[in-house]
Amino acid sequence: MSNAPTGTTFSEQATRLVARVDQDRWGSVRPSLYETARVTSAAPWLHGETRRVEYLLDEQASDGSWGDGPEPYRLLPTLSAVEATLAVLRRATVSGDVRDRLTSAAGRGLAALRALPPQGPWPDTAAAELLVPSLISEVNEHLALAAEEIPGLAGVGTADRLAVPGGYHEGAPAYVAGRYKAAGALPVKLHHTFEGIAGHIPPALIPDIDGLLGSSPAATAAWAASRRTSAAVKEAVAHLEPVAHRYDGLFTEAAPIRVFERLWVAAALARAGLPAAGVPTVRTWVDEIYDPEGVRGAPGLMTDADDTAMAVLVASLVGRPYGPGPLDLFHNGSHFDCYIGEDTGSVTANAHALQALVSCSQHLPPADGIDDPRSDKLCDWLIGQQRTEGHWTDKWHASPYYSTERCVSALAQHGGHHATAAVAQAAAWTADTQRDDGSWGVWGGTAEETAYAVKILLSAAPPAPGPRQVRALVRAEAYLDAAVDARAQHPALWHDKTLYAPDAMIEAEILCAREMLRIRHL
Repeated sequence: MSNAPTGTTFSEQATRLVARVDQDRWGSVRPSLYETARVTSAAPWLHGETRRVEYLLDEQASDGSWGDGPEPYRLLPTLSAVEATLAVLRRATVSGDVRDRLTSAAGRGLAALRALPPQGPWPDTAAAELLVPSLISEVNEHLALAAEEIPGLAGVGTADRLAVPGGYHEGAPAYVAGRYKAAGALPVKLHHTFEGIAGHIPPALIPDIDGLLGSSPAATAAWAASRRTSAAVKEAVAHLEPVAHRYDGLFTEAAPIRVFERLWVAAALARAGLPAAGVPTVRTWVDEIYDPEGVRGAPGLMTDADDTAMAVLVASLVGRPYGPGPLDLFHNGSHFDCYIGEDTGSVTANAHALQALVSCSQHLPPADGIDDPRSDKLCDWLIGQQRTEGHWTDKWHASPYYSTERCVSALAQHGGHHATAAVAQAAAWTADTQRDDGSWGVWGGTAEETAYAVKILLSAAPPAPGPRQVRALVRAEAYLDAAVDARAQHPALWHDKTLYAPDAMIEAEILCAREMLRIRHL
């Protein structure tokens, strides 16, 4: 956590954060255990395997599992790590103490997998329905040969195949690949998680690449393994090595996250008043990112409504003359699909779209189109997604405080009787769920989620919060001050293939919340 000490001003901290984000072409996010294990397994030809093996060994938890979050979230990273340890052991490229440690880690990982609940509910992370059964199949293939090739695993249950947990289907990867084989093309939406179907894709459907496939190191390593040519390996190395260099030999699940990071940082800081020193940089970001054909969160991904909405929003906030036209690509009549072929909708993407439409109506000239009738429909749709308890949930983040803050901010900006009632209900739920130490959190109190809760309460209480909200905000302010001074690592709460923590974006949210708290005292 890189938050500045509490004694420096918001303007100083925000200006430094904008400068730091501007100088980082990859993005501030910790490496992914899942992704690093996939590259370790599929790319023995890539320099740095010793570093990655040590990382896998060091990251194993005391219960034998790998990954962040509660048990359901640890299924996929543990499968990935177990498969990678077995793959390295079968390659016989390690010996002595490292081989013994890998053997022990694999055995403990298998035991952890067998101890997981046989049924869900499982988290709604990217393509888990393909990645989980694919990895179980690969682990079982290793186990079938383990008695001969990995003698040290004898007696730890290698004879028993791992079962596919309830909620997943063993044949899903082959089925999905077969559908697209019949169609004659592999959609871009499957590029990011290509490793989940790589073993079932015929050569004719394997796409060409001019960078990381689907912005994913794991997908790129699987692509090279599927191509099985020295030219493919050489091309993959050229794209993977710069990522490894940025992340100390390891890999993130998307690279770079430059577009995503810059838009979310800018939007968060603008909520509290973007410092004048940062405006020219953010305008440059917007000019580079905004695209009338839609915005991609990272190279190789599909254009999506979420990043497009944030580009429209940030452009309007810093005075760039770009309208909401690109959002037309994603509108389905009542709300916005994140991307073409989306399976489950996103309330946070739609909240960002509503914020963008409202902001454009406020900041752009009337001649540019912006008394958009879609705003009212979108407001109604968001209200319809609210849970009876008063909050919202979303597929892009584990915490309801993130999705609720996004929806509350959008609805409060839109206004209207029904929106005001929904916001008040969300604020009541938020106040009810504050922890004894003044924090909020889905699994435990965090500075990130407390920042979201602060913004919910402040959005719901114009022109001034009531006594109950004041007490909650005072406790929250003390918690955030202490958390910033402690500089603890942010827990991983964001959804991709597994959980991750985009540090610069989280820092921007906390800076914004603390400044909003400071302003309310004036």
